[in-house]
Amino acid sequence: MVKPFQFTRLPLIYFGIGKISNLASIVRRFGTSVLLVTGEKSFFESPHAKSLLNQFDKQYINYQHVPIKSEPSPDLIDETVQRFADEKINAVISIGGGSVIDSGKAISAMLYKSSPVREYLEVIGNKDHPGTKVPFIAIPTTSGTGSEATKNAVLSKVGKDGFKRSLRHDNLVPDIALIDPGLTVSCPPDITAAAGMDCFTQLVEAYLSGKSNEYTDALATEGFKAVKRSLLRCFTNGEDIDARSDMSFAALTSGICLANAGLGAVHGLAGTIGSMFDIPHGVVCGTLMAVGNEMNVRELRKTSRDHPALKKYAVLGRIFSQMEGASDDYYIDSFIDILLKYTEQLKLPWLGKYGIRGNDISLICSQTDTKNNPVKLSGDNLAEIIASRLQERP
Repeated sequence: MVKPFQFTRLPLIYFGIGKISNLASIVRRFGTSVLLVTGEKSFFESPHAKSLLNQFDKQYINYQHVPIKSEPSPDLIDETVQRFADEKINAVISIGGGSVIDSGKAISAMLYKSSPVREYLEVIGNKDHPGTKVPFIAIPTTSGTGSEATKNAVLSKVGKDGFKRSLRHDNLVPDIALIDPGLTVSCPPDITAAAGMDCFTQLVEAYLSGKSNEYTDALATEGFKAVKRSLLRCFTNGEDIDARSDMSFAALTSGICLANAGLGAVHGLAGTIGSMFDIPHGVVCGTLMAVGNEMNVRELRKTSRDHPALKKYAVLGRIFSQMEGASDDYYIDSFIDILLKYTEQLKLPWLGKYGIRGNDISLICSQTDTKNNPVKLSGDNLAEIIASRLQERP
């Protein structure tokens, strides 16, 4: 029997190598005045920038530029909105990683609104966003967050009193997602690894979530196959365009899956840790993924050997293992071993590198939400996950 489900709207998706060459003609549907949101340097130092700006000139498109230096804060969004409050912006275009796309998504949602964005953030805000926005085009240059397919923009204030909260509305899904794997070729190995593991974590957590359904499971399965084929290949050879295409597809798919099935404990911890420390989101997800899933399996086996999530862990093991005809327990353990090997092969950093210490663990765990995790984890379980990736052993 098919589980009841609902499926959120998707952007109009353009996927393929070289699709960036179509951007100017796509933009013209909305008008000739655009706000271009990019990373601080990366895009304008790439070979694609000159070609794109030439396209804009030929199509008589005027652009103004907003550089994003780090994960977006409410102050950044408010300052940008105020700066362009008197301009007639026809569309906002984000070209960059997850932080750049989240920034553009929030800017498009807040342009021409008088209230600070903080008032609309989940949990800490006191207003519901009306869903109105300036048309928004998302163009990822990393293969990680899948924000090009989601309805939320994550904003952060970093510090002991920090937060990481979403501006969310069904209408904030990008109008257009243009995914050109060629834009990811220049992504350096460390970012490739962190973004790729973020994507992988999102696929796994959405697949294991109690909110998953036949659609998200089917999509996640194709994402897993792409990750298996290509994550390590991208890390070792960034110019492998076939592998880059696989990972662009996997990241897009992970965004669709998380938007419809939710995420689990690793992302819960990543949200809390990222609000307290200046650490890339993908690094937290990547370094905790193996130990987080190892904990899930341990606690699930205590609960019930027939738990549906254990069956799914066995499916994951079959996808990633080279062995045929083995038992479910073999495949479950094999999948955890593969994740541990990925952690080592991708050289994912230890959390202590970013200033996290043992006396921070209790506070992190007390503020972490794991509502869609396949098994309830205690504070002690969460503390054990963090402690195991805190400091490298001699």
